[in-house]
Amino acid sequence: MNARLRPSSRLISRLCLAAVVGNAVIVVTGALVRLTRSGLGCPTWPRCSSGSYVNTPEYGIHGLIEFGNRTLNAPLGVLVAACVVATLLQRPRRRDLVLLSWGLVLGIAAQAVLGGITVRTHLNPWTVAAHFLLSMALIAVAAALHSRSSEPARPNTPADPAVHPLMRRLGGLLVGVTAVVLVLGTMVTGSGPHSGDRTASRTGFDPATISQFHADAVMLLIGLTVATLVGLRATAAPRRARRAAGVLLGVELAQGLIGYLQYFTGLPVALVAVHVAGACLVWLAALYLGFALGAQRPPSLSQIDSRSDPSNAAPSARVS
Repeated sequence: MNARLRPSSRLISRLCLAAVVGNAVIVVTGALVRLTRSGLGCPTWPRCSSGSYVNTPEYGIHGLIEFGNRTLNAPLGVLVAACVVATLLQRPRRRDLVLLSWGLVLGIAAQAVLGGITVRTHLNPWTVAAHFLLSMALIAVAAALHSRSSEPARPNTPADPAVHPLMRRLGGLLVGVTAVVLVLGTMVTGSGPHSGDRTASRTGFDPATISQFHADAVMLLIGLTVATLVGLRATAAPRRARRAAGVLLGVELAQGLIGYLQYFTGLPVALVAVHVAGACLVWLAALYLGFALGAQRPPSLSQIDSRSDPSNAAPSARVS
């Protein structure tokens, strides 16, 4: 293989970061489809109408918004495909990056199918929730891909002793609670007024009650984050981990404030959209804290794909 075609680690890291951003953008634009009542702007799938795969003037602005969101999946797919190609061309090839890249490809394909099911079930709140949560799973895979691509290969060696084992367990718990907060958030959305279309059904939950459960989970999350931050400082954890915990706490407090504002002001569209974007940021901040707490020691050859070209031991030019 021509050495000039081999992507540098920096290029791969940038592509992976772009995949993180792209998946988060899709979540926000999807929320805008729902908030503008354009969820059935293109009432069929995979066609936009019975006679066209693209939006037609008869569906007006709602069709344009919904079809526009569908269209965004194309550049995201190209970006993810670029991640796959780059990780396959990398030398030495890293199996973990290749598998995560392919995971994104499969996830996006599944997301397209689930999006079609969501349209065909006329925005059933449970399929809408599943659509959102699958996006959160894709963001997690993309974030893991970016985190790993930014560091040397991770061998099966003991975790970094600089991070206390209790802090690693607390970090895992924190990520789990964040996931619970996201799930409860979808239930709040499914019981609220922004259904995506006037004809869409609701979950039947009492909005005030489910919102209280969601708020309680957020308070638990904030408490765990404070405990993690204090624990990291007390155990003299690496600066990266302490900084990640501080970022998470700041994002959580901002998100909590937005959540209360939107609740007490009648869920205005603009604030709800910002809250969805904030949910992505909280999730990412929790994930990157988890990655920081689970950091491992420098690489070993055992992590390198055995199929890598053995000639790669010699230094070569890289595409940057």
